[in-house]
Amino acid sequence: MIDPAVQAVLQRGTVIPAHPLALCADRTLDERRQRALSRYYIAAGAGGLAVGVHTTQFAIHDPAVGLYEPVLALAAEEMARADADRPEPLVRVAGIIGPTAQATGEAAAAASLGYHAGLLGLGAMADADESALVDHCRAVADVLPVFGFYLQPAVGGRVLPYTFWRRFAGIDNVVAIKVAAFDRYQTLDVVRAIAESGREDIALYTGNDDNIVLDLLTPYRFAPPGGPVERRFAGGLLGQWAVWTHQAVRLHRRCRCIVESGDAIPADLLAEAAAVTDANAAIFDAANNFAGCIPGIHEVLRRGRLLEGTWCLDPKETLSPGQAREIDRVWRAYPHLTDDRFVAEHRDEWSWPA
Repeated sequence: MIDPAVQAVLQRGTVIPAHPLALCADRTLDERRQRALSRYYIAAGAGGLAVGVHTTQFAIHDPAVGLYEPVLALAAEEMARADADRPEPLVRVAGIIGPTAQATGEAAAAASLGYHAGLLGLGAMADADESALVDHCRAVADVLPVFGFYLQPAVGGRVLPYTFWRRFAGIDNVVAIKVAAFDRYQTLDVVRAIAESGREDIALYTGNDDNIVLDLLTPYRFAPPGGPVERRFAGGLLGQWAVWTHQAVRLHRRCRCIVESGDAIPADLLAEAAAVTDANAAIFDAANNFAGCIPGIHEVLRRGRLLEGTWCLDPKETLSPGQAREIDRVWRAYPHLTDDRFVAEHRDEWSWPA
């Protein structure tokens, strides 16, 4: 079962960046910059890190690549170092994929490295029926608390209906769900399933990088036979929050303050919601069906000198034509969303061994 202190952080809501992979020009691991990224996110106010997820590149899960455990270990070391000076623990989330034998093995490896939960991707189970999917999730949950993951099909996920999520909620060791369907109907399927399950201990996290602010502000209300119920997203586990994280923390806090106060949502925050979505469209390469999503994240970090280049493990995975110009455009249009000053002031602190 999950540490109660970690569960309290998840329930209250926090910012969890999806951690990128820092590579050298020869596509070997750049350990110094990998650590610097973790330190940046922690210094920016993130409440945890998600490592080995889509943004980290699913190719690291390939034993031939050999980077899954080394990359998880680096982030775990940085989080452990930071936890020594924190009143509450950073939430450690490990990406877990593959068929059941692989997924349970990765869960065991993550647990041995001190991770609190596994973000369980189901893309490898594309042909499995619903019962097989639920059995798969339960097998992983027997090893490590599970952070459910609705990943959009455009980047390797599969469609998961209401009935699946309703059964998924019956797994005791499920602690949270990241909804990254990029689809309002599918998002509602998940939230309604959890609301109607009666499981108040499952925290909802937005992964809808195209709808971050509105997900954080929206009350989702349903009327099951047992009476009205309302659920909200507590925080986000997002690739978009792998960049400009200091400002993302500010935005998350503002959304939580409004939700907790019950105040009306101000027009400027709705305008900021649109700005964040516009910025995400450029960084994630929405115009090209997200083909340049990971290189787009890398490009923003490269411009801040947190990464040396935009290299991915797959040499064919590069910025799309015109994507850099779109990133230029949103950077000029929304300077208040960027971390330029924060990164420039502290970058050297993060780039060298402690």
